[in-house]
This record gives sequence, structure tokens and C-alpha cells, in this order.
Amino acid sequence: MRALVLALIIPWLALTASPVAAHVTPAPEPQAELPDVPLPAELDRVLRDYERAWNAGDAAGLAALFADDGVILQSNQPPVRGRAAIEAAYAGQGPGGSLRLRVFAHAVSGTVGYVIGGYGFGGGRRDAGKFTLALQRAADGRWMIFSDMDNTNAAPQARQPMDAAQPVAPPAGGS
Repeated sequence: MRALVLALIIPWLALTASPVAAHVTPAPEPQAELPDVPLPAELDRVLRDYERAWNAGDAAGLAALFADDGVILQSNQPPVRGRAAIEAAYAGQGPGGSLRLRVFAHAVSGTVGYVIGGYGFGGGRRDAGKFTLALQRAADGRWMIFSDMDNTNAAPQARQPMDAAQPVAPPAGGS
């Protein structure tokens, strides 16, 4: 009987004390999307103007929403600074589509502010990604975008290390 008890207890102790058992955690439950918060009209204008310009594929209109030395920080792209460079970056993206912006949080202090929110496309309610706008008030009192950072909600793709050898195509016409 003693041998049977030991035969049952020892594997159980080994299993419950193992690092595998100690580090197993259940998959996180999907979080509900953050609720919308209202924006003051002067900040809301920035988002609605952005949507209109994006949806029209108006790169110049988008760039005009930025401070002279504004910056865009897009996923998988190097930073872009200055209105002319921002316009060129947006022009290279083609027609925008039906962008929808919503707000999770915002604040203003003096001549600086921020808006944090989610973006989506079409009539769906689900966010495709999220963004942060750093704002600065221009001399004329109008809010301008200093920095626009966005990224997608899509699962990350496996990345190859930057220093890894890249595949080389065979020479044309040869084997």
C-alpha cells in the first residue's frame, strides 16, 4: 500500500512543482474596446478634417493639418518630418478609403495637447488600429498636429533579424 501511495504522490509532486506547471497561464481574454470620449470642438475639428482629407485621398489637405515641422510615425516606415515630406508620404499611399477616428482620451495644457484613439474603416465598429496625436496650438490659435503615430491591431508578423542574411536571387539568365 505504501508503495502505491508513493507511486501516486511522487509523480503528482513532480508535476505540480515543475517549471512547466508553474509557468502555465491561461490565454488572456480579449479586452473590450475602450469607450469613446467627447472632444472639445476645436480638437474634434482636427480629427474630422483628417478623416475628410484621408477619405478624399487629399495628401496636401492632410499635410496642411500638421505643424511646419510635424512628424508622422507609421508602422513599418521610417519617421517623416515636415509638411512637404508628409504630403509626399501620404501621396504615395493612394486613395484613403472610409477612415473613422474615435477618441479614448485627450488633454490640453497651454499650447500643447494630445488625443489618443482608435481608427477603423467603413461602417464597422471594430478598430483596425490605434493612434496618438501630439498637438500644438499655432500662433493663430488653431490646433495643429505635431506628431501622428499609429499602428495596427493585427497580430505581429514574425520578423527576420536585421543582420540576418537575405536570400540572393540567382543571376538573370543563369542557373
